[in-house]
Amino acid sequence: MRHHGVLVTAWCSSMEGLSPEALAQVAAYFQALSEPTRLQILNLLRSGERNVGELAELCGYTSANISRHLAFLTQRGLVARESRGTSVYYRIADDSVFALCDLVCGSIARQIESRAGERELFARSGKPAAKKRASRT
Repeated sequence: MRHHGVLVTAWCSSMEGLSPEALAQVAAYFQALSEPTRLQILNLLRSGERNVGELAELCGYTSANISRHLAFLTQRGLVARESRGTSVYYRIADDSVFALCDLVCGSIARQIESRAGERELFARSGKPAAKKRASRT
């Protein structure tokens, strides 16, 4: 994880024992990932750099809204910007964000599968009981 150009993993192998200031930096990193539009922007930048207009069109939001999110992501060190003439292009500054997002997505998928399996067990176990109750009357 990079935060303001500092490789956090180099001095932070775990959260255990971190100072409140260091925990605030970790929280700020996660805050950048806590908004669906910012995740959508990061996902679009996964395939390569884009300018604000391209991102706005692909996301379906105004350029002003996308610019605000990009400024936040840049401030948190997730996105880098480069001016070229009258346009500014954005790219991913730290590819490890995708490993983190993929890890979280995998965890969520497993939770959904588990809940679906649990619901199916209850649905199957409820059907014979319903038949028994119906046959008693």
